[in-house]
Amino acid sequence: MLGTKAAFMEFQDKEFKAALTRAFRTVLILAVIGIATAWIALGWRSAALLAVGAAVSATGILVWQRLMGAVLDRLGQGGTARPLAPVLGWFVAHLLLSACLLYVSLRGLNGSVYALIAGLGLALLALFIESVRLLKAWTF
Repeated sequence: MLGTKAAFMEFQDKEFKAALTRAFRTVLILAVIGIATAWIALGWRSAALLAVGAAVSATGILVWQRLMGAVLDRLGQGGTARPLAPVLGWFVAHLLLSACLLYVSLRGLNGSVYALIAGLGLALLALFIESVRLLKAWTF
């Protein structure tokens, strides 16, 4: 973990990947807790919608990790880095598949839309937790 104020300027690819991996793990933990809670409180359809939202959130973090890793490799290595087109293709495919999955789940499951929104918000919450963790490590 980063321990000094000067560490902000030394934020490397491995710290970035570690932060997104922790955020991914946080999404999974929060999803398990949220799905169990939604199942008990709202029923299985709302729990399924929360699971769909959490799956989109978790895979979104992984896709962003690949995309930013490819961009950082390209910036750091110049022309010797892997091509960016396949990574961008998977990113766009993820967006389209996520949109289709959200549409089908909203049309097919008659659960709470708020559960779906909560599942989608898990990535934001996990990334906020990671940003606070990194900010705390840089300032103290």
